[in-house]
Order: sequence, then C-alpha cells, then structure tokens
Amino acid sequence: MITIASAMQQEEIKNLLENYDGGDFTYTFTKKQGIKLFFEVTGDPEAAAKKAKDEIKAQTWGSVLYLQILAV
Repeated sequence: MITIASAMQQEEIKNLLENYDGGDFTYTFTKKQGIKLFFEVTGDPEAAAKKAKDEIKAQTWGSVLYLQILAV
C-alpha cells in the first residue's frame, strides 16, 4: 500500500494512477482520509511509490505540486 498526501489535484492523481498502463504496477484507490489518498499496489510498494511520484511529476499539473508519497 502507498499513501499520497496532496491538498490539490486529488482527482487527477486518482485518475492517473488507476489508469496507469506501465505494466510494472497496478494502483487501486481504496480510501481518502483528510488529504491522504490510499492505494493498494501490486509489486514492491517502495518501487511503486517512486514510480507514482515520477508519473505525477511528469504531468503538466504535477510538476508544481507539493506532495508526499510513502510506502506503508
């Protein structure tokens, strides 16, 4: 499982990760708690967290976001 703490662009983050088609990981949104989004992931959670951050930061709207992504 990974958590993503971001006060902005939460719907975009959910859509981006749930529709991710990179083959290495799948992300399934499970719940929202405050500004945290929780995702179940396949594969190594640490690697999935890094890939999620890379994918979010690659977006035009993601490059300016302040966010925290953790494997739990």
